[in-house]
Amino acid sequence: MQTLYRRLLRLLPRLGVRVTDLAPGAAMVSRSAARLSVTAADRSTWIVRRTKNGAPPQGEGSAVRLGDSGGVLLLDAAARRDERGLQLAAAEYLCTHHVAAMLERYAVNCVFDVGANTGQYARRLRRLGYTGRIVSFEPAPEAFARLERAAADDPDWRVHPFALGRADTAAALHTGWKTMNSLLAPSDYGKGRYGRFATSDTQEIPVRRLDGVIDEALAGLPEPRPFLKMDTQGYDLEVFAGAGERIADFLGLQSEVAVLRLYEGSPSMAESIAAYEGAGFGITGMYPVTREAATGRVVEFDCVMMRADAAPTP
Repeated sequence: MQTLYRRLLRLLPRLGVRVTDLAPGAAMVSRSAARLSVTAADRSTWIVRRTKNGAPPQGEGSAVRLGDSGGVLLLDAAARRDERGLQLAAAEYLCTHHVAAMLERYAVNCVFDVGANTGQYARRLRRLGYTGRIVSFEPAPEAFARLERAAADDPDWRVHPFALGRADTAAALHTGWKTMNSLLAPSDYGKGRYGRFATSDTQEIPVRRLDGVIDEALAGLPEPRPFLKMDTQGYDLEVFAGAGERIADFLGLQSEVAVLRLYEGSPSMAESIAAYEGAGFGITGMYPVTREAATGRVVEFDCVMMRADAAPTP
């Protein structure tokens, strides 16, 4: 006797839906027009890929279990060959999910997004479920225009067209470097690594201290619990210094720290972490942002830190 489940599977193709049996009790449904290939990775995991012109994709897929987490990583042949690309993509994924988990655990309700560019960081936070306030700072006019459009339909995402630093002043911003615009000139190492540093324009931009904008950013929050994200291309420690004693207001921070310095005058990783630890923050995660293709050396890490004494009681 046919089960209701099996009857439904037989009915779906008449409605223009393609059905692929995977195993007893498991099936994949898709639009009939979609050309898909299904490869068994193990007894309970299948890799489903869109084919090109009806031809199966090149290379067999494999499933890698992520320790005892219950998660499975699905890899195709290209991903297995590109160890560096895979590691960096995995690090970015793990970092964003770790930050989202920390924001939830510490009940953060305002994220200061310093060096926002066009709003990539804020959009990721929203996709991962963060619903609190975001205050973004981006001084480059072209990037700010795109940031402003990105935040237009989000009532709790505020944007400001200036940089943050050690003093209220004006400074020359090196532009034309895409997401790597900086208030610092490139180092010799940076010039050797990135061709974009060969030429640049400069624009005068306003710089403000963080402690001078905190109250405005937190206005209306009855119990502010802020988090500080910095991605300012070698300038993070200047942003941090501009918080003064108000850095004690922040429950955690995220900073891009340099092992190999891309910018003249930027601090080393050891200097940055020592300053953050001296202000009461402890490391909860370190994730490589870039690596040299030839040597494998890490150029920069995303460092996530929290105040242990601010953690909620279990």
